[in-house]
Amino acid sequence: MRLQQFLKLDYAMSFLRSEKLYLLLCCFWILILTDICYMTVMAAELVRVARNESKGEPERLRYYVRFSYYTAGTGGAGPTILATSFLLLGEEVVAYNKGEEITLEPYSGMLSVDFGKGIGRKDVFLLNLPEVRSAREVLGVPTVSARFGTAPFFWNWGMVTMQRLFPAEYLRDRSKVQQLVQLFDPVVRAFDGIAGERVSMRVDLECTDGRNTVGIFSHRRLSVSVGTAIAAFVLAVLEGATQPGVWFPEEPEGIAIEAREVLLKRASQGTINFVMNKAPWMVETEPKELGLGIYI
Repeated sequence: MRLQQFLKLDYAMSFLRSEKLYLLLCCFWILILTDICYMTVMAAELVRVARNESKGEPERLRYYVRFSYYTAGTGGAGPTILATSFLLLGEEVVAYNKGEEITLEPYSGMLSVDFGKGIGRKDVFLLNLPEVRSAREVLGVPTVSARFGTAPFFWNWGMVTMQRLFPAEYLRDRSKVQQLVQLFDPVVRAFDGIAGERVSMRVDLECTDGRNTVGIFSHRRLSVSVGTAIAAFVLAVLEGATQPGVWFPEEPEGIAIEAREVLLKRASQGTINFVMNKAPWMVETEPKELGLGIYI
C-alpha cells in the first residue's frame, strides 16, 4: 500500500487554500494518525496475548471506532474532519471475512457497541479505515472490520442520509465536498460546544476456541489524548524501541513488542477508562443475566 494512499493526502491537498488551513490540516492528520497508531498497537497486544495464552487462533478482529471509534461531535478537529468524513462516504468499505477481501456499503451495518464506563452504548457504522488492511496483513487475523460513530445521534442519521441521497461520484468530488463542509460547519460547531470532544476506541478480538477479549481507551478530550499519545510515541523512539525505516505501528520494528505495554500505559494517562485483555462482560456498562435472575 502506497504511503500517500494510506494517508489520503491526495484528498487533503485539495483543501489547501492558505497557510492557516495547511496548518489546520497538518494538525488533523496528526490527530487521525495518532489514533490509528494507538489503536493498532492495542490490537497487536490483544493478538499477541491471545496467541500466547489461548489454545485457539485469533479469528476475528473488530475495530469499533472514531476507528470502534466513537467521538462526540468532530472531537474538536473542525471542518477538516468533516471533509474527510464526507469523502469516506464516497468510498466502498474494505473488510475481510475468513481471509477474503470484501467490499461493503459505507455507513451501513450499524452495531450498538458498549464503550464502557464514561461513554456507554453507542451506535457505530462501517467505514473504510486503513487499520483494517494493516491488521489483516501484519497481524494475520482472517476477519477484520472497522466502524465509526459520532454524537449527537442525529449526526449519524445525517451521514446515513447523505450516503443514500448523494451518488458516490458526488462525494468523491473535492470541490463539491468543500461546499458541503462550508454549509454544515457552522451548525456542527454549534453542537460541538454542547457535545464536547469525548473519544473512545474499542478493539474486540475473537478466537477459534471461544476466547473473547477487549481493549478500550476513553478520554474526555480528543485533543488532549492525542497530545499525550504523541508524547508516548516520541519517548518510544527516543528510547530505541523502533527500527530505522517506515513500519506499521503493530509491526515489531515499528514498536518493539516489549515496549508496547509501557507505550500504552503512558498514552492512557488522563483517560476516564482504559482496559486491555478483559472479557467483554467485565467492561460493559449493562449487566448480563446468567440465568435464574442472577446478574453480573
